[in-house]
Amino acid sequence: MAIVIGTSCSSVKKGSVTGYAKGNVVFFDDFLGTTLDRTKWTPEVPGFNGNNELQTYVDSSSVMYIENGLLVLKPKYSPKFKNIEGREYDFISARINTRDKFDFTYGTAEARIKVTAGEGLWPAWWMLGKGNWPQTGEIDIMEYVGEPDWISAAVHGPGYSGETPFVNRLYFDKEHDATQWHVYAVDWTPESLVFKYDGVAMFRVTRKMAEHYGKWVFDNKQYMILNYALGGGYPAKINGVKQPFYGLPESTVNMVKNGEAKMWVDWVKVTKSSEQ
Repeated sequence: MAIVIGTSCSSVKKGSVTGYAKGNVVFFDDFLGTTLDRTKWTPEVPGFNGNNELQTYVDSSSVMYIENGLLVLKPKYSPKFKNIEGREYDFISARINTRDKFDFTYGTAEARIKVTAGEGLWPAWWMLGKGNWPQTGEIDIMEYVGEPDWISAAVHGPGYSGETPFVNRLYFDKEHDATQWHVYAVDWTPESLVFKYDGVAMFRVTRKMAEHYGKWVFDNKQYMILNYALGGGYPAKINGVKQPFYGLPESTVNMVKNGEAKMWVDWVKVTKSSEQ
């Protein structure tokens, strides 16, 4: 299924839009400090990097920093880097989450995000349940794998994980793309997950749909994640690249080497209605 998205603002600066959801704000970070607010976020080190991804995660201002009121995630080429587990990687990057600092059930999670274009880049904005995957669920609000005209959203759970039937590409119109600012969101209720882009509903997964394949596992708490992966299974499936790195062509490697691959996050917000 393909949906066309419109509207955006392209400059790399804070915006006036602070979300579309109405209700009680239970989490908000607009990154106005000089460093990451660690009362809200925890960097994952080395963090999970499955899917044959190329990076290891580090807690470093070289890959994660605040600039002009924006959170910036920027992968870095660092050949033969050994992480704290002693494993060797050629790239380092950042992944942060709200686990044990802000876990929630139901509500609307929104983030204003823009990315740079490049085959094999894999920045994402998503949520996980606490416990074994996929039994506690995964909600992928925004995943980008290098093609600027579309992003994807997905839902994973027992019986519908990995190559899940609940995945949707959301195509931008001809005048917009993922390199421009957009508000990516999910409305989460006991009966459905509705994915929204710039305030417009684009993709829906209901309890009944999930239960056709397995158990609905979205009545438990989830935590939020922002990360920047490189290459691996999902990008490689799209671009077919095997060299010089799996899912990451030389042109994108050069982007990373030059510090051009970035994800900017203006703010993250969670809102609950009075009934939630």
